[in-house]
Amino acid sequence: MDSNSQSSNPRALKKYAFGVVIILAGLVLLSYNFGWISHGWKNIFFSWQMLLIVIGVVSLMSRENWVPGVILVSVGGFFLLPKLFFLPDNFVHNFWPLVLIGAGFLIIFRVFPRHSWKYRNEGGPGRVSREGVIHEEVIFGESKQRVTSQDFRGGHVHCVFGSVEVDLTQAKLAEGTHALDLSAVFGGITVIVPADWKIEMKMSSVLGGFADKRTYIKEITDPSRVLIIKGNSVFGGGELKSY
Repeated sequence: MDSNSQSSNPRALKKYAFGVVIILAGLVLLSYNFGWISHGWKNIFFSWQMLLIVIGVVSLMSRENWVPGVILVSVGGFFLLPKLFFLPDNFVHNFWPLVLIGAGFLIIFRVFPRHSWKYRNEGGPGRVSREGVIHEEVIFGESKQRVTSQDFRGGHVHCVFGSVEVDLTQAKLAEGTHALDLSAVFGGITVIVPADWKIEMKMSSVLGGFADKRTYIKEITDPSRVLIIKGNSVFGGGELKSY
């Protein structure tokens, strides 16, 4: 693979971005130790607001995940403003009114994809391509999807200010290892899997969590078929279940 294709690969870009973030964090700590920056600036760089901004910027490098990135940068930037400027004490109380106003304008001008708020299925067949890959994005809404593909190969589920339930109990995992990428920002995702599937969890959370709440796990029938559930949850979370 040449350098051009590597630089256009979202995963490679995220890896490089993460490396840059680690280097910058080290430089900030080094600058603080040498007295080049004050304690106040150190607290700004190492704050939950800046963490949201960094995660949002990294998410923006993925074409399929740009909406959560914009929201994270906006939320982090909003709550970081009082640390940078002298603002009224009640400034942060304007957060939810501004969110509602902004959401209204976005819906009016249809900035979000149409299915983001339109989809409210109750046990529908699921947004699965012919290749057995699910693509589900929900913003300010909810979705319940039942996947029946007998050659399921993972996919992605993005949820922002909403909830998603993906029922895979009637699906069959394709041979090999496949990934289901989850992203929950101020929302929740529930994934229901067959009790005999081999599952690997690689979720990361910021002020949220994704819990494995499978109450019934059978002996794995085919260890060669693996589903990796990965992604992140920020001010949100989700559950992995089986019946």
